[in-house]
Amino acid sequence: MPLTHHGISSSELHAKIDLLINAMISIKDKTGEFLLPLPTGRIIDTKGWDDWEWTHGIGLYGIWQYYELTQNPAHLALIESWFRARFAAGGTTKNINTMAVFLTLACVYEKTRNAEYLPWLDAWAEWAYHDLERTRYGGMQHITYLEENKDQLWDDTLMMTVLPLAKIGLVLGREHYVVEAKRQFMLHVQYLCDVKSGLFFHGWEFHEGRVGGHNFAEARWARGNSWLTIAIPEFLELLREGGAEDPALEAFLRSTLLAQCEALKPLQLPETGLWRTLLDIPEEEGSYPEASATAGFAFGVLKGQRKRYIGREFEEMAIKAVKGVLANISEDGELLNTSFGTGMGRDLQHYKDIPVTSMPYGQAMAIMALVEFSRRYI
Repeated sequence: MPLTHHGISSSELHAKIDLLINAMISIKDKTGEFLLPLPTGRIIDTKGWDDWEWTHGIGLYGIWQYYELTQNPAHLALIESWFRARFAAGGTTKNINTMAVFLTLACVYEKTRNAEYLPWLDAWAEWAYHDLERTRYGGMQHITYLEENKDQLWDDTLMMTVLPLAKIGLVLGREHYVVEAKRQFMLHVQYLCDVKSGLFFHGWEFHEGRVGGHNFAEARWARGNSWLTIAIPEFLELLREGGAEDPALEAFLRSTLLAQCEALKPLQLPETGLWRTLLDIPEEEGSYPEASATAGFAFGVLKGQRKRYIGREFEEMAIKAVKGVLANISEDGELLNTSFGTGMGRDLQHYKDIPVTSMPYGQAMAIMALVEFSRRYI
């Protein structure tokens, strides 16, 4: 008989993850609605598997998480084939989002020691450390394919660039990368945390030429918050396993994660286990339930509990979230109710208007949640 916990069997989890992976690498933008045209004439396919954007970076990391659990060589081969094709095509423009793939590549290099990966890890990490534009006080400016986003800090940055830089630093023995990653975590929490609620704002912009700044629409955006829920336990694990522990920083980030989880608990929808795309805005005001953020919250809470960063008081919340994720996986493996990539909003309507569509990151975040449930219980 299969192992079963909280009404979820091991066989069901593995079947769902296989469906999610197969759907991820098969997603197509049939209408062109989600293509990203650049001023140079290049077109980035953010939805399909055969291109290079943060969407693929998160997708790769989801597959890596499952590979770590199962050690199935087919999943490692899938990851390496993606990198082989992208490198053969000549790479892409360096920015905050395109850096995301290097978290997975650093993990792969650590395992395989394939020397072909070294120049890529070195060049991109050196760019992130030395050449990536910084905001006032040294935060990483959230530069994307289309926007400079001058003097802006986004919560996405911790997942897309800071974690990869830290992992590369640990794998290549470059302590200064890790120190910079620690600094970026502190800066982003400083400017993005809403201390009144315990949640996070999507972004911060410094006033040009004068003191202070603002948090744009003061959006407590679900997926942006979930990047913190994922990134904090991931980062703490990297530091511990890499011999770069920092007790004061760990205490700071653990209390940050705890405050966020306390804030999330009453905002979870009791009937579905999901959270809304704007966490504190009612559904009747246009804030729809969103599955990718829910998966991110489930992963971070389960991992935080497994690693003893937070306590067991959030167990029921995490289980409800996992069941909500499972209920939103279609028969052909697509994670439903996933919001499209979301730029910075200057009003809350911006977030309510983001369309819902299957995306590689949604698939991957669901995989990560199910993998972590399996690690925690099965």
